[in-house]
Amino acid sequence: MQKLNTFQLPKNFRGKNAFIVQLWWIVQGTIFRMSPQFLYGFRRFLLRLFGAKIGKKVIVRPTVKITYPWKVSIGNYSWIGDDVVLYSLGEIEIGKNVVISQKAYLCTGSHNYLKADFPIFAKKISIEDECWLATDVFIAPGIRVGSATVVASRSSVYKDLPPNKICIGNPAKVIRERKK
Repeated sequence: MQKLNTFQLPKNFRGKNAFIVQLWWIVQGTIFRMSPQFLYGFRRFLLRLFGAKIGKKVIVRPTVKITYPWKVSIGNYSWIGDDVVLYSLGEIEIGKNVVISQKAYLCTGSHNYLKADFPIFAKKISIEDECWLATDVFIAPGIRVGSATVVASRSSVYKDLPPNKICIGNPAKVIRERKK
């Protein structure tokens, strides 16, 4: 069983010092979150200011939560919907023309429950170009979703998904090709 008194956060796990982390959380909880819906350019500016790589005309809704923006890249013309969580303990790479619908949760980190000190770890998530993650999709640490793949609502992804597929379920499974 875990002995949480032995837990230690790995050195430089957050990627920035405590001041920058706290400053981002204050900015995100105030001016980012309270910005009017149509101020996409303003939110792109704030994310870039904190080190995110944000492409052209990216739409990020004000209710999106991003743990560490300096670990996030989003390609041109992608949309990040309301109440999406980018739990970016590790890198999150989102391609071009990607839609991540409301309440999706991209989780790059977890704990090793087999060790007493319950160590935390992070693994990169990659969502390739032209994907659609529908409402309330969960993506586990270390996952790659292949280009042009659709993941249906409320699906949970625990293994990489190939390109150009329609996937559904918990765990998500390929049900057919995505037709153009």
